[in-house]
Amino acid sequence: MDGTEGSAGQPGPAERSHRSSVSSVGARVADVLVYLADDTVVPLAVENLPSLSAHELHRAIREVLQLPDMALEVFALWLVSPLLEVQLKPKHQPYKLGRQWPELLLRFTSAPDDDVAMDEPFLQFRRNVFFPKQRELQIHDEEVLRLLYEEAKGNVLAARYPCDVEDCEALGALVCRVQLGPYQPGQPAACALREKLDSFLPAHLCKRGQGLFAALRGRGARAGPGEQGLLNAYRQVQEASSDDGCEATLGTHYRAYLLKCHELPFYGCAFFHGEVDKPAPGFLHRGGRKPVSVAISLEGVHVIDSREKHVLLGLRFQELSWDHTSPEEEEPVLWLEFDGESEGTPVNKLLKIYSKQAELMSSLIEYCIELSQAAESAGPQDSATGPPLDPGSSPAPVQRPKLRRQGSVVCSRIQHLSTIDYVEDGKGIRRVKPKRTTSFFSRQLSLGQGSYTVVQTGDSLEQG
Repeated sequence: MDGTEGSAGQPGPAERSHRSSVSSVGARVADVLVYLADDTVVPLAVENLPSLSAHELHRAIREVLQLPDMALEVFALWLVSPLLEVQLKPKHQPYKLGRQWPELLLRFTSAPDDDVAMDEPFLQFRRNVFFPKQRELQIHDEEVLRLLYEEAKGNVLAARYPCDVEDCEALGALVCRVQLGPYQPGQPAACALREKLDSFLPAHLCKRGQGLFAALRGRGARAGPGEQGLLNAYRQVQEASSDDGCEATLGTHYRAYLLKCHELPFYGCAFFHGEVDKPAPGFLHRGGRKPVSVAISLEGVHVIDSREKHVLLGLRFQELSWDHTSPEEEEPVLWLEFDGESEGTPVNKLLKIYSKQAELMSSLIEYCIELSQAAESAGPQDSATGPPLDPGSSPAPVQRPKLRRQGSVVCSRIQHLSTIDYVEDGKGIRRVKPKRTTSFFSRQLSLGQGSYTVVQTGDSLEQG
């Protein structure tokens, strides 16, 4: 649990408190249950469970599921509970970590003692947070694509991946195509969507009137806004397939879903729980705190409002410095430092993220930056892209970045954050000479092309 290859975070959509991954233990053979992203259970009979490594268990799962060798890189084993998630390193021994679970909860969560005593982790086979999303475009094995699709779908439906309405409808339409088959014009399609709407759209887009009005609507009522948008998108998926002259395979729809998810900056991230300060509503008031999810990937860090389901801050590693502190008798803090402005004046901003997982987040950021530096030093044969995963596969197409919608949930909302604005040494801001040379923190990405710099004061800076 040093955070360099393993990672931990807050629980995902599959929050279950009564799962267990060891169903029985005999003298030599134990029945181990491993869960997939779609809640399928893979039972394994293994010997010497206490000394079994995650790598050996990973190999057993691949053999049972008949997955190609590429799955070793694409997927990892995780220990998951409602209170904590941990991606295991190949050398980790899942059984021993499970026995140490209460200690991990006390160290990395603020859960009450009663919850810690009742919590039990289960093993899950899911995406490796260190697998570059660019390489997903080189995958052609349908079962590997399906597993990635199921995991991404679960994160979208649980609003762990915040999406704009239009994107939710486009993704939901692909789920309709996978689950319901080709679009058929007429009432049956609308009824099928209405009956399973929460299988296609996040819960906050499925809310409909309750009680008398819901009863009066009946089956023949017109579709609501979410239903109608989904229905239109479903029809467009079918029209696009028809234009090609042949019916697309399920693998094609899985890939289309993943490709759409790649537009989300937090796709494939590890998620952590924390809190940030709210902006004070007035001079004499304190703003309190708001819960956030901190999403960390190979590309950067995103801070997501856990209640409003939108991004508060998104930074690439080139745009930030960071550190973590764990003062005695105080909460651990992850510090993020980045460029900003205050009333038109360039400043450096500090964001405090309170979390008992600050150490884990800091270690994961450091390891992701090390991987980025290794990719840069690899030159033309980018190690992040790596060799083709499938024989005969073509290079991944270069994706043009899309313009973000004004007010999109994936755009930063720095105005909703309470930050510490400083120039050079944290003193008051009056007159600023916008020259940037040093950082409050020494930990930052140093690839030669980074855009993060620090404001330095002029000699005539007035004290606040």
